[in-house]
Amino acid sequence: MPKLKTKSGAKKRFKITGTGKVVYAQAGKRHGMIKRTKKQIRNKRGTAIMFKTDGDNIKRYFLPNA
Repeated sequence: MPKLKTKSGAKKRFKITGTGKVVYAQAGKRHGMIKRTKKQIRNKRGTAIMFKTDGDNIKRYFLPNA
């Protein structure tokens, strides 16, 4: 059985915390801030923790060695 490789796009986009949760950067902050409300811009700041089932899929299929 060959080794499972980590998807290179996923290793740039996701990090695994010490407790096994998946952290990701919030989407929608690259451009077009003029049409977003101040509240949207403020809430998109920083990183977020993914829902458990979505995080489990990321770890299983994209980050098998994490």
